[in-house]
Amino acid sequence: MPRMKTITEFARKVVEFPDMGIVMPDGCRLSARVWMPADAADDPVPAILEHLPYRKRDGTIFRDQLTHPYFAGHGYASIRVDMRGNGDSEGLMDDEYSEQELQDACDVIAWAAAQPWCSGSVGMMGISWGGFNCLQTAAKQPPALKAVISLCSTVDRYADDIHYKGGCLLIENFGWASTMLSYSSRPPDPLLAGDNRWRDLWLTRLENQPFLAPLWLRHQHRDAYWKRGSICEDYSAIQAAVLSIGGWHDGYRNTISHLAANIEAPVKGIVGPWIHKYPHYAAPKPAIGFLQEALRWWDRWLKGIDTGVEADPAYRAYVMDSVRPARWHPERPGRWVAEADWPSPNIKAEAIELIPEGARPAIVASPQSCGLAGGEYFPFTFGPELPGDQRPDDALSVCFDQPVLTEAIDIVGAPEVLVRVSSDRPQANIAIRLCDVHPDGASELISYGVLNLTHRNSHEFPQALVPGEAVNARVVLDQCAYRVPSGHRLRIAVSNAYWPMIWPSPEPVRLDLSAATLKLPLRPLAQGDEVTFPTPEAAVPWATETVRAANSERHVDRDEKTGIVTLSIVDDFGEVRDLEHGLANGSVARETWAIHPDNPLSASGKTHWTQTLSRNGWSVRTETSAEMRSDAQNFIISARIEAYEGEELVFERNFEEKIPRDLL
Repeated sequence: MPRMKTITEFARKVVEFPDMGIVMPDGCRLSARVWMPADAADDPVPAILEHLPYRKRDGTIFRDQLTHPYFAGHGYASIRVDMRGNGDSEGLMDDEYSEQELQDACDVIAWAAAQPWCSGSVGMMGISWGGFNCLQTAAKQPPALKAVISLCSTVDRYADDIHYKGGCLLIENFGWASTMLSYSSRPPDPLLAGDNRWRDLWLTRLENQPFLAPLWLRHQHRDAYWKRGSICEDYSAIQAAVLSIGGWHDGYRNTISHLAANIEAPVKGIVGPWIHKYPHYAAPKPAIGFLQEALRWWDRWLKGIDTGVEADPAYRAYVMDSVRPARWHPERPGRWVAEADWPSPNIKAEAIELIPEGARPAIVASPQSCGLAGGEYFPFTFGPELPGDQRPDDALSVCFDQPVLTEAIDIVGAPEVLVRVSSDRPQANIAIRLCDVHPDGASELISYGVLNLTHRNSHEFPQALVPGEAVNARVVLDQCAYRVPSGHRLRIAVSNAYWPMIWPSPEPVRLDLSAATLKLPLRPLAQGDEVTFPTPEAAVPWATETVRAANSERHVDRDEKTGIVTLSIVDDFGEVRDLEHGLANGSVARETWAIHPDNPLSASGKTHWTQTLSRNGWSVRTETSAEMRSDAQNFIISARIEAYEGEELVFERNFEEKIPRDLL
């Protein structure tokens, strides 16, 4: 039996197993951290699985410490597994959401269900990567899996992830590949892997480490690569009960609506004002009692207790009030609304013609630097990552300002803009932002959408534009819930560049916009909270010592000699030491995104990550760097890993690849 410790009490005393080995059918050992009631062997309990590449020992430990002991104290075995090739697990990882990853999850579920301390019922949960793979695992229908809680996830790996959006190449495709190159470059902890073994596991991992950006770039259209794992291909495959949760300040805000509208199994959705975090400690506030809400879900579907979740509204959303634009909001005033059914008959689309019939076409020819006020795709750091005042981008866009509102409106749903447009180039992008304009002119982003116009009819089979020939297209903006007050006005801003959210077209483009219709989803004005949530609860926080405080910085600089505009980002995540096992870990991410306003081929992105681990004179460090640029025909990508033991360079590896552009 693996070593264990007694850690805390809720309803039941809890024991923790810091490194429980789970051996897969092919012999690969996965390392799991498991919490369960101390008496589970005599009184078996359901199990809850979270299956991630993010290192349970020093990566997600902050949130794990708040969450998993809490579930265990309320009668569950809570299992946090390092995916193969990451953290303290053996094996190698070759891609996100691979068949091996999903099979491992199914095998862990079967293993847990067969344990004497388990009742045989299993749930799976996760946020982001874990939110994705719990849905994809559910679609595999492992027999013991009865319920899922998926946060900040997607139903479509191509159209609504960090790779492509509206057929446009997201910068996050490169940025996230750079992040994973760094995350997965770290070794297992010698205290768990063994003094004579950790180094061999580390070097083998580094020798086989993929840099995933070239792989993802070789699939520029919605082909079989992206369809696999996209549960929107067959919603009926999900038979487990699904609770879907997200945040309006996160990049994954559409999934909740998609799941609530399409899954045939029991499903409920909750969207708050949060960034990319679990909502019991997320911001902007208000946070909610997520763990209590999760227990209601688990108790109903894993224990058969009538907790009333089936009578909950199908869709609960936080309608945010208008605020002054800022790069960070510690809280967002607003109110919770509830829809018994989703889609809701209470929400009506109002059509607003933006261009009068017979008017001359609007000419859209944005500088390539338009978009710098857009913020991060998925804000993460409780720092300056949110969209700022949109006026700098509005000035570089064609804007359609609506009359001043004489009464407030609640926008709830996904706005759409139907356009008729011609391009002077065979490939062109269009970006549309919906903004709340204050009486003094300040412009707050409500929602946005982008579309590669060659994808106007199909993401799988795009068609080049015929220069000068008008086409019809539908641009769907992200889901939102936002109150625009009386005295404000709506602005629809249209550009053909949105840097650095999307990679630019290979040539400067002029669009002639001859027709545009906004379809605005309006809900009767909410008078107050229509539902409430308990205040957050959690287990005892992670005990650490701060070695270096965290800090985030953003700077935009214009070189007046060259004209190059550069966004520089430094996210120092700090360094902390675990007060129990003594491991200190730290990381720093640096990014630069540069472009000339007149030249799309000047676009470049550079990243540099540093990861450190140390304990009692032992230390390792990895430095990963990457660069992306393009010419008219190709994307050019390079990367490098350096690994140090102490100050000695023990491993180095370079990546370089050129990938042809295909209507992108």
